Amino acid sequence: MKAAALAGAVALVLTACGDSGSSDDETPDAAASTEASGSGGGEGGALVIGTLLPQTGSLAFLGPPEIAGVDLAVKEINENGGINGEDVVVKHADSSDADHADVAPQSWTDLQSQGVQAVIGAASSSVTQLVVDDITNAEVVMVSPANTATSLSGYSPFYFRTAPPDTVQGSALGNLIVEDGIENLGVLVFNEEYGTSLRDVVKETVEGAGVTVTYGNQGEEFDPTASSFADPVAGVMTSNGGAAPDGIAIIAFEQTKSIVPELVAAGYQGRVYMVDGNTADYSKDFEAGTLAAWTTQGTTPGAYPDDSFKERMLTVDPDLKDYAYGPESYDAAILIALAALKGGGVDGATIQKNMAAVSGADGGTECEGFKECADLIAKGEDIDYKAASGAGPFNADNDPSSAFIGIFQYNDDNTYTWQKAVEGSVTE
Repeated sequence: MKAAALAGAVALVLTACGDSGSSDDETPDAAASTEASGSGGGEGGALVIGTLLPQTGSLAFLGPPEIAGVDLAVKEINENGGINGEDVVVKHADSSDADHADVAPQSWTDLQSQGVQAVIGAASSSVTQLVVDDITNAEVVMVSPANTATSLSGYSPFYFRTAPPDTVQGSALGNLIVEDGIENLGVLVFNEEYGTSLRDVVKETVEGAGVTVTYGNQGEEFDPTASSFADPVAGVMTSNGGAAPDGIAIIAFEQTKSIVPELVAAGYQGRVYMVDGNTADYSKDFEAGTLAAWTTQGTTPGAYPDDSFKERMLTVDPDLKDYAYGPESYDAAILIALAALKGGGVDGATIQKNMAAVSGADGGTECEGFKECADLIAKGEDIDYKAASGAGPFNADNDPSSAFIGIFQYNDDNTYTWQKAVEGSVTE
């Protein structure tokens, strides 16, 4: 797969990241119905959606908006009749991160015991790899709102994602680096599939434009569990003929909080670039002006939600401060419900069979939100769901056929603000 040319698009300002707790959320009547009739396939029973999203670990900052996106979708579905006359039930479980590899499999076991027919998650591609075979082999639909590893494209007929593969974000970031006039780029990347996959696309993009990657090539990744990152920082700071490169891309998660002080201590003065795994609020972590001094920019997949959508998300989580991957999570839940509605059953096989169709892969009347799309399905019409994230219909690999990438810039207080968005197409 490869990303096509990028074009400008309009989005709104991103507010600071924040954390918010989460717990199981289900309607008592729906839960009683599930216990009475079972949550298995066919036409009967309630649709039970599980989430496998980060409540702990290095990606916990992504959990609140993702969980809120799912809860908002379920709320709107149930306010408009649910599925088969039943309220949709949602069960939340923790995915944690790849450094806590025992959490996600245990969470999946718990979700499976509760009869889920679809799972939304995981956020991390590496965590998904821990459970995707067990979930999809059970013929349970798995929809990630945030996986980007290219190896997951076409992984299973039961695996989908509403976020684009790294070919899109990597190309966007690489083009941004080229547009900024960077001549020598160092990459501080952890040895984890998400990191190396994204690094490979960035490297291919910038080298194609004549930029030299001085550090972070294959074999120069760092251990994500290391207690210190002084060695990779020392490596990148001398990688340009004994000097530092004029640009450094940090492809990491929470390790960024340790890497940035090392770069400050080393006297780095070039530009810094981040990605969706570490474009976060660092106002409580670094001295004012730290990231702004490097003109730090970050990329995050997805069209940033407008004020109306953010207000709707706040109805399910009033403490929400960040909205990253909230729209993608919302889309995942809506698409699952529409697929069940179109197929006339809540079993995983029925949902899987209809996911591409309701996303608009076969054409149809464009519609927005559950009610508008459900009304069209009730009339026997084919639909083209207009994704809140701006993603295009699923392609043959169950990836979005197109998606937006947001470009953000860091402020003096180490928070970040939306600058622009670019749209990339994914080709097979």
